[in-house]
Amino acid sequence: MNLSKSEIEELRPSLEKMVVRVVGTTDDKIMAIFERGLNHGYDKDKFFKKLASITEEKKAMKLVDKLDTIFDFGRDSSKSKKRTNENDEGRDNKKQKTDHQSSAPSNGSEISANLTSVQIKQMMENAQRQIEERKRKLEAMKLNSDITSESTDTSNVLDMNSDERQRRIAELQKQIQAKLAGTLSGIATPSAIPIKPSDKPRPLILDSEGRTVDTSGREINIQTLTPTLKANIRAKKKENFKHQQAEKVADEARTAELSYFDERLAIKPAIRGKRALRFHEPGKFELMAEQMRMKAQMEKLQNEISQIARKTGISSATKLALIAPKTDVHSDEVPQIEWWDSVITDDYNKIIDNKIQIRTKAITNLIEHPVQIRPMNEPLRSAYLPVFLTPKERKKLRRQNRREAWKEEQEKIRLGLIDPPEPKLKISNLMRVLGTEAVQDPTKIEAHVREQMLKRQKAHEEDNQSRKLTDEQRREKKIKKLKEDTSMGVNVSVYRIKDLSNQSKKFKIETNAKQLFMTGIVIIFRDCCVVVVEGGPKQQKKYRRLMMHRIKWEEDIVRTYDDTVDNKEEPNSCKLVWEGKAPKRCFGEIKFRQFPMEKSVRELFQKHHCEHLWDLAYSGAVLEVSMDD
Repeated sequence: MNLSKSEIEELRPSLEKMVVRVVGTTDDKIMAIFERGLNHGYDKDKFFKKLASITEEKKAMKLVDKLDTIFDFGRDSSKSKKRTNENDEGRDNKKQKTDHQSSAPSNGSEISANLTSVQIKQMMENAQRQIEERKRKLEAMKLNSDITSESTDTSNVLDMNSDERQRRIAELQKQIQAKLAGTLSGIATPSAIPIKPSDKPRPLILDSEGRTVDTSGREINIQTLTPTLKANIRAKKKENFKHQQAEKVADEARTAELSYFDERLAIKPAIRGKRALRFHEPGKFELMAEQMRMKAQMEKLQNEISQIARKTGISSATKLALIAPKTDVHSDEVPQIEWWDSVITDDYNKIIDNKIQIRTKAITNLIEHPVQIRPMNEPLRSAYLPVFLTPKERKKLRRQNRREAWKEEQEKIRLGLIDPPEPKLKISNLMRVLGTEAVQDPTKIEAHVREQMLKRQKAHEEDNQSRKLTDEQRREKKIKKLKEDTSMGVNVSVYRIKDLSNQSKKFKIETNAKQLFMTGIVIIFRDCCVVVVEGGPKQQKKYRRLMMHRIKWEEDIVRTYDDTVDNKEEPNSCKLVWEGKAPKRCFGEIKFRQFPMEKSVRELFQKHHCEHLWDLAYSGAVLEVSMDD
């Protein structure tokens, strides 16, 4: 079928609608193939090849089927093949036959070529309308609906049995196809002319059980397609080979398990059996609870006994009794042999030639060294003295480090890992770096240089700000600098002050101790105030300067009351009574305690296991008073 360009342009909107229904959008390439094919008279196969090259095969087949329903490529292709196979005589006979049948309607393709576009559109609309009506009738017949139809054929079909119904459906489909072909060609197919079989596949007919049957109702066996492409054959062979290899590996593993199977080992069943319910005996948990109560009561009783024994001193006596030997130490009986001589002899009475018999083998030229025990105050890791470099060595080390960093940066630039830095421009080197460019537009160049200088200044300030410590980090650094390690021993200092009634001086004592993270206690007693502080050596050095130099004790006047002299006045003073090291801290955060009696002060120090500090400070105060008298 060869259509002119004007006719194709008139059919273009309907073809575009068909493309949109199948593909989803309009495609210029598909429309170009339609125009070229209708103009040059492509057959169905050629249309399919062209469309399959630019779209999916499924969509190409749908498009070809749509075109086939409109233009009927089957008849045209068969006729073209006949014309190519006939010889010259056949062509003459055909011409005579066509002349003889000149009264009959002409060929469908010639008439369709002579028809106008309006007539073709009307024929297409009539054909589509008839197809839709037939489809509705066929669906009604398949579903056994009660809808009445105008045609007497459909009413008869509803009353037939299943075999007759299938045969009637096939006949109606043939009639629809014949009428559709005749309508599109512009003529009514005469009853005398036989309907040629279509190239389309026959419709699929299924019975009530879902089996494929023919028009007579007999079951049809559809052959399964086997792959014919070499790629599909290779893929199938590969899959079969993998399956065989997996089976082979499984067989080898099974044989290996059987060869190394040990009958003595117990084999767990594949399915775990159901476990039976096991009930607890009545009263089991009550007995357990009773035992737990008795145990808790015994522990409570033991704690009470141990506390009473600790108070009375019985516990220490019992421990000494356990350590002491079973024999009576205070007995006057002389042992047969001392324990230090039992290694070299068994009896002192074995004397030969006025010599005691000893074991010479037990005496050697070796010296027995006892196992050395690590001192308690020795650190676990050996402390190394830090190495301090001279200014010249520090400059040399800095120069070498900067040189290595510069070399690494140049190597990265050479490899292309980073971009080379732009030249460092300043007002002083502007003409030397840029040269002629600075002369051409000096204002622009100067603005660029100043912008670069501001950029460098901003980057420098941002780097400094990023390295700046936050308030929390600064606080932690200061605390770390003030705190000292006292795990190997703590330095203790004891100060004696005559009077501590001045509130400002009390505030200085307490605040400085807290700022230096020192522990201790301040005792306020009549004519003898004692300050005990604990900390590291640096902390003690700073606190000693506070107590002995920074605080001016002489400014305060102390009044004392004696039996002989009333209202005796003398300047206040502070003395360092003792300083040394202790294994651990005895007090917590520094606090002020005031006592009226010396006995209560001593009990407090005794509670913290450092009563000797109070004895030392108080005895010095008593001696000082006695010497003044």
